[in-house]
Amino acid sequence: MPAFDEAWFAARAQAGVQRLRAYDPGHDLVALRRKFGAGHLVELGSNENPYGPSPRAKAAVLAQLDQLHRYPDPLGADLKRALAAKHGVATAQILLGNGSHELLMQLAQVFAGPGDEVVFSRYGFAVFALATQAAGATMRIVEALPRSAAMPAGHDLDAIAAAIGPQTRLVYVANPNNPTGTWFGREALRAFLAKVPGETIVVMDEAYAEMADVQGRTSAAGGRMPGAADAPDFASAVELLAAYPNLVVTRTFSKAYGLAGLRVGYLLAAPGLVAVMERLRESFNVNGPALAACEAALGDEAHLASACARNAEQRAALSAALSERGLRVFPSQTNFVLVEFGADTARIEAALIARGVVLRPMGGYGLGDCLRITVGDADENRRLLAALDAVRA
Repeated sequence: MPAFDEAWFAARAQAGVQRLRAYDPGHDLVALRRKFGAGHLVELGSNENPYGPSPRAKAAVLAQLDQLHRYPDPLGADLKRALAAKHGVATAQILLGNGSHELLMQLAQVFAGPGDEVVFSRYGFAVFALATQAAGATMRIVEALPRSAAMPAGHDLDAIAAAIGPQTRLVYVANPNNPTGTWFGREALRAFLAKVPGETIVVMDEAYAEMADVQGRTSAAGGRMPGAADAPDFASAVELLAAYPNLVVTRTFSKAYGLAGLRVGYLLAAPGLVAVMERLRESFNVNGPALAACEAALGDEAHLASACARNAEQRAALSAALSERGLRVFPSQTNFVLVEFGADTARIEAALIARGVVLRPMGGYGLGDCLRITVGDADENRRLLAALDAVRA
């Protein structure tokens, strides 16, 4: 009788799945919360928003509780209308997902397969590789720009464009990028898209776009936001959708909007692309409370602006404090920073875990000498720095 173990079932899986490794979410946070107790664990490994969602979003969830026995709107029509108004697109250009992770996976399922190629950069978001392998397509991983004193290894847009060949069906790009925090500006984006053949779909993952510093943004206290000139030319690819029908932009409510627990993402693209994607979308893939919360969150622009401004202030303060300790902190336009700890990285990370401080190890990305640190609130960052001083003493 067969063993019916993982190897037995894996041998019967599709070829792409046989080569696949499950997405690594990092540490077992549930177990760590039980170990250290509520309020004692400093969770800086998942790029969550420490300021939480809009009060309007919380109220919308509560208002949905007496409707839990009903299926949600399968079309998500109200949320789509709110998103259409925000981005200046038609509702037919919007697809909702159970987080942008689901949408990134589905794009490969729909548009790539055996014999096709998918191009993306080294040190890009881990889901790009997962999506490609699950679809049975071939990964074309482009070397990133060399790591320098000023910048970690970011996307080499020219090299990505040059890697596109006759079999390339999809190109994944993240701006800003996870886990490096790197970004590129408006002109670089336009120049890149102009080089991409019209038959190749470009997926621009903008999970952290709301947090990028732009000119004119003010701090939570009303003054000029620290670092506001760091990316004065940053611009979302949304403004280029009309010019490039092969362009897809993915966004999420998990980061800047503080709704990671509800798992909602969306993509913006040409209506024809969305119509084809709808054929694969799981029915009722976004639940009722989540639909209501996201619609309410979109209506509270003041809360979003405040959270982004506070994140920028704490990002600048945390980066300065880490740099003062002799650590190499790379510039970021997100709610995390990539920090180089060198040969002692694994020991430091383990010692911090023992003290209840969770950071994200980067070995799986090929950046084993670095840790990714979520920008917490002032108290979380203070506790991180105190623990770091203790383990490095």
